[in-house]
Amino acid sequence: MSEYGAPVPLVELVRGELREGTHHGSVVVLDPDGNVRHALGDVSGPMYPRSANKPAQAVGMVRAGLELAEEADLAMAAASHNGETEHVLRVREMLHRHDLTEDALQCPTDWPLLDSERDRRAAEGFGRQRITMNCSGKHTAMLATCVQRGWALEDYLDPKHPLQLELHDTVAELAGEPVAAFSVDGCGAPLFAVSLTGLARTFHTMATAAPDTPQRRVAEAMRSHPWFVAGTEREDTLLMRAVPGLLSKSGVEGVLALALPDGHAVAVKIADGSARARLPVAVAALRSLGVDGEALAELAESPLLGGGRPTGAVRALEGLFD
Repeated sequence: MSEYGAPVPLVELVRGELREGTHHGSVVVLDPDGNVRHALGDVSGPMYPRSANKPAQAVGMVRAGLELAEEADLAMAAASHNGETEHVLRVREMLHRHDLTEDALQCPTDWPLLDSERDRRAAEGFGRQRITMNCSGKHTAMLATCVQRGWALEDYLDPKHPLQLELHDTVAELAGEPVAAFSVDGCGAPLFAVSLTGLARTFHTMATAAPDTPQRRVAEAMRSHPWFVAGTEREDTLLMRAVPGLLSKSGVEGVLALALPDGHAVAVKIADGSARARLPVAVAALRSLGVDGEALAELAESPLLGGGRPTGAVRALEGLFD
């Protein structure tokens, strides 16, 4: 018997008048004082935040001494970008300012996340590249930190490298709990497990940190430059544009973490890893905190299509946070 809770139903798929399916998961909502306001499912067991850990990793880099030319560069350090032209140009400029080339990146080669950008680059004869991989901004910031600190570049992803030790400690400190497990993320960087509550606490801490602290600098960079955090038609960009002052970062396997300027924070994990289910839960959580508006309402449901026309929706279960 697990000592932790089990995922619970959070999202329904309704086609016509029939509930076609259900997504289970876990969600935690924190009050401005950092205490738990709502907890559904498993919010205390270890989980991998995946790319939702990038803001904490960016904080660790700033703590280690990273200084970048522009605030948007810091947003790119925490990004899972689309690989659009301006994303790639900014990453390339960050590399060049530190006398580095794309060959220094140790993330895998990949296509841009945005389909239209992938198709355009393929038509122009480009293949998979490291610089178009969605984590290239984070990897470039890691390399820049190493250059500025005089640390070795060739093993910057080694868990025992000074950079990764700093990031491990920062993730644990911001989460308010020890790192529970270790693995390797899809981009090849070390991956640190914390609880869903720890992830929410990280975002709470970043949103409420004092001005000019590393935590606040990263939060401000992301909130000021949401397009560089993700890109066209991506959740994080849409959410941060819909809710002034919101801090948002998603991760694969159904993870999404948010914080409002007053310190309210939300963290979601969909058990089956579905990306389509996390946004309706996050919007429902924000609405339970009194956040609303037309732009947010447009994100509350995603359509299910039949014959190319909407015939249903993916939406949060009613009364989820009553």
